[in-house]
Amino acid sequence: MSHHSGLRRRLVLGGSATLLSAPLAAAQRVLTPSQMPGPFYPVTPPLHKDNDLTRVEGRSGRAAGQIADLSGRVLDLDGRPLAGLRVEIWQCDANGRYRHPRDRADVEEDPDFQGFGHTLTDADGRYRFRTIRPVPYPGRTPHIHAAVFQEGGRPFVTQIYVAGEPLNQRDGLFMRVPEALRPLLLADFVAADDPVATLAAEFDFVLAPALAGLFEASTA
Repeated sequence: MSHHSGLRRRLVLGGSATLLSAPLAAAQRVLTPSQMPGPFYPVTPPLHKDNDLTRVEGRSGRAAGQIADLSGRVLDLDGRPLAGLRVEIWQCDANGRYRHPRDRADVEEDPDFQGFGHTLTDADGRYRFRTIRPVPYPGRTPHIHAAVFQEGGRPFVTQIYVAGEPLNQRDGLFMRVPEALRPLLLADFVAADDPVATLAAEFDFVLAPALAGLFEASTA
């Protein structure tokens, strides 16, 4: 069984979004809210298996859109870094289309956007991707899907949103998150001093201990 076919059966909504044992104000850290994976997790892995979504194996061009570096850390509730974990992201291209056969959007696919990437956290729990600032998708605010895999447990899945994006307030999935927890799903895309990536964003995952579970893909 391939990694990706296994994921489609095992991926779940992730861990609890709140600390049940303590009020938010008293908690040292709060678990990152989980969200549904959506219908466009890659059916087959892309040829270019890395953390740069702006390049495609065998092509010389670079993805359309605002190139951005997305980085951060994966931590436990006590702030300890979680090293050696696989982190994946996937999102639509600058035209609003996913690299997926089920996306029937009547827009051209960007052939230079990989659409999916993965990396491993280092000893400090850090990860990094080169991608594009997410754009709106029909019915959705800009977002990046993300999954983190813990050994022996189910993948944690969530969606990363753009801080200050007006469409967030009209997005059903984002607004379903309790208001006090919504900032935990926001990444601030700011100007970067880089010749390629004109934007940079930081996003940390705070995870509960690994739990066994089953994956069922959902909508959006």
